[in-house]
Amino acid sequence: MPGLAQTRSLLVAACALTLAIPACKREEKARRGATVEETPELASVVHVADPKAAFQLVRGFYGLEQNSWRWTMRQFSVVLRPPAGAAKNGATLQLKLSVPEPIIKRLGPVTLSASAGGAALQPEPLAEAGEYTYTRDVPASVLGGDSVTVDFALDKALSPGDVDKRELGIIVITVGLEPK
Repeated sequence: MPGLAQTRSLLVAACALTLAIPACKREEKARRGATVEETPELASVVHVADPKAAFQLVRGFYGLEQNSWRWTMRQFSVVLRPPAGAAKNGATLQLKLSVPEPIIKRLGPVTLSASAGGAALQPEPLAEAGEYTYTRDVPASVLGGDSVTVDFALDKALSPGDVDKRELGIIVITVGLEPK
């Protein structure tokens, strides 16, 4: 019987070792993931292709396409850092965008509206396919904090369909606040 007891002891030791190895790896991963990383800093201008700025695209943006642009939904939002002096002088909002031909063909002219920090900005009709820069002055009164949310809305967008299951609005390349 000593042979059986010895075999059992070896099996118990082997099982314990087998269970301990994955546990060690999990513990190592937990330690590695627990390191403190730099908190990303808000930018005044966001290039939607920049992975470091993706956290500022807070609502209504789809994944990066062709490493340079993103489709939006009908409503989309971004958080921006007001540029230096904006609390006193205001800033200029610039949204570089493209309206693809299929949007105009299926929907006709589209109107883009925006608000910055709750202040409504003048809408702009987008009547033809092509590239646009939506430029509006943002009042100093909404730029006194460390950040400002800019909400955009289109009056219409392509509904999800058989070819693309997403609601499609416009294509955005950059959005930002420029000092005055």
